[in-house]
Amino acid sequence: MSTSHPPRGLGLLHLATLLVPVALVLTAVRILLTPAYLQLAYRLPGFPRDPYGMTFEDRLYWAEKARQYLLRPVDIDFLAELRFDDGTPVFNVRELAHMEDVKRVVQGSLRTWYAALVGLVLLGFWARRRGRWMDFRRALHRGGWLTLILMGLMALAVVAAFGVFFVAFHQVFFEPGTWVFDYRDTLIRLFPERFWQDVFLIGALLTVVMALVLLYFTRAEA
Repeated sequence: MSTSHPPRGLGLLHLATLLVPVALVLTAVRILLTPAYLQLAYRLPGFPRDPYGMTFEDRLYWAEKARQYLLRPVDIDFLAELRFDDGTPVFNVRELAHMEDVKRVVQGSLRTWYAALVGLVLLGFWARRRGRWMDFRRALHRGGWLTLILMGLMALAVVAAFGVFFVAFHQVFFEPGTWVFDYRDTLIRLFPERFWQDVFLIGALLTVVMALVLLYFTRAEA
């Protein structure tokens, strides 16, 4: 009696499938962390004006400072030293503490992105050397479909119950209460709820486009 065994390396190919949505989602996140996205975000139709008088130019200027802090090797003094024209701090103590938390999440996400990309490249080299290239392409194809399913679920949650989704998202990454601010606080004025709604939907759209491209180029061998 013979016993069938799964092909060697099958676990590595399953890993490739799982790494695909990680790589694609975080690629979209990195795109959203560019100055170009800020230029787009505040120009989207129906984006609310700041009820306390911050202009489009003001929002773009201060939001860019926040973006730079998240990506550059600088400490919180970079934001703490910012002042409005009347000399008052742009960000209060609670906002600064939250931005430190956000930076840790962003930097962790970027490290995960790099690791996922490197992992896929290494798995590709492994598959090529072991004669498993067709299997690797099939794994990528499955990863593309997995990405589409996940993005569909996320988009549905954002459209159907964004408030619940947004709270759940913050509860995963931040301590309770540390991300709740007054409507007059700068972070809320720069990044109102509509801003984050757009971030999730546009991020999902970018990810879907990348997943479709991946599915197209791996379809023949899937």
